[in-house]
Amino acid sequence: MITTIFQASSSGFFDFVKSQLGQFFEYTAFANFTSGHIIMILIGLAFIAMAIVKEYEPLLLIPIGFGIILGNIPFFPGLQVGIYEKGSVLNTLYSGVINGWYPPLIFLGIGAMTDFSALISNPKLMLIGAAAQFGIFGAYAIALYLGFTPAEAGAIGIIGGADGPTAIFTASKLAPDLLGAVAVAAYSYMALVPVIQPPVMRLFTNHKERIIRMKPPRQVSRLEKILFPIIGVLLTCFIVPCGLPLLGMLFFGNLLKESGVTRRLANTASGPMIDVVTILIGITVGASTQATTFLTSTSIMIFALGAASFIIASAGGVLFCKFINIFLTEGNKINPLIGNAGVSAVPDSARVSQVVGQEYDRTNHLLMHAMGPNVAGVIGSAVAAGILLAFLA
Repeated sequence: MITTIFQASSSGFFDFVKSQLGQFFEYTAFANFTSGHIIMILIGLAFIAMAIVKEYEPLLLIPIGFGIILGNIPFFPGLQVGIYEKGSVLNTLYSGVINGWYPPLIFLGIGAMTDFSALISNPKLMLIGAAAQFGIFGAYAIALYLGFTPAEAGAIGIIGGADGPTAIFTASKLAPDLLGAVAVAAYSYMALVPVIQPPVMRLFTNHKERIIRMKPPRQVSRLEKILFPIIGVLLTCFIVPCGLPLLGMLFFGNLLKESGVTRRLANTASGPMIDVVTILIGITVGASTQATTFLTSTSIMIFALGAASFIIASAGGVLFCKFINIFLTEGNKINPLIGNAGVSAVPDSARVSQVVGQEYDRTNHLLMHAMGPNVAGVIGSAVAAGILLAFLA
């Protein structure tokens, strides 16, 4: 009888342990993972590898890559740990992306660290930054043709500006459902500027154009630097008030830098603040790519359209330089290799202009000239975003 009782109690104990272990297993990632989660984790590792090995935009790709890994560790629903579960920490941090808080803060930092002297000294370079925005509207037209709604097409097209914060801000207002794919595509192409742009630049230029030497930019006075953000914000925001959150913060940050009397604020905006916001925006955008919501045919189409938008934008800048050279006298012509810098990837696309230019003439320095259309591209992408928001929001 004692043996029977012992066997019964042992059996009950083991059944209890087995049920508890089974319940514990249900809450682990092993019980909830899919092949999609593995694919996304591998993509996250690839982002981190590109950042470390190739040094492609490490400040962006490492937070995004790690965020992709975090977002694709599967969990039992209802634990309030996922980025789309209300009340979770990640969801709270992600609200800065969804509600468009982070991008203006990024623009504040960009303004505080950017020198607009190259653009002020040669204002016609602003036209190159404007021409590079053709990629946005070209991709918008293609997306409409493929069946996306006007708002979705606008969110996809903005990828061509090669400006992650602008893409996030625009997509959060026009197509929140596409925000993850648009943001990751925009940052991916920003990081791949040194890979994508050189073939486009070589395709649309000849040897004679690649070795054009440009006049050194003139010295810009302190008064001009102070007046530029004030005049800039008035002109751009009167034309496109919808771009005020981005353009206003960009020019405000630049005024903090150039005024000379708010050095502490400018240093904070261009240093600790932009670093913190970059970390938050990177980790949350990465975590938003959960396999269950991200791995779709729509996401693949967005990446393809984003690539087309970026290529059109780069080509648009180069071709516009060739066009404007028709009207410029010898000695005042623009080297078309700086046309690629019209996109908003500061300062990477300007560095690409310098690198490709020195392949054909090692003594020709294009970096300072390329910074003009490069910073114009930052303004241009924000203006384009404002136009899209005005018509489509």
